[in-house]
Amino acid sequence: MDFPFIGQIQLFALGFAPMDWKLCDGTVYPIAQNQALYALIGNKFGGITGQTFAVPNLLKASAYQASRPMAYYIAMTGLFPTPN
Repeated sequence: MDFPFIGQIQLFALGFAPMDWKLCDGTVYPIAQNQALYALIGNKFGGITGQTFAVPNLLKASAYQASRPMAYYIAMTGLFPTPN
């Protein structure tokens, strides 16, 4: 696959977020910053309806350590998933 689906979550052992991916750490973002991702996940993970949304916090779900930074990241851009 050349491009991820928007909202796709993947585990990376890079120690940094790849371009167009954000760490799944519960950060809150303005809807205007990523309307496509908001359309998919809404306020399921936090935020203020109509203003902000949060990505899931999966830091405890991975073996995240400063010395071994493997963590989950969410795709902020890519293909918009559609049902079959």
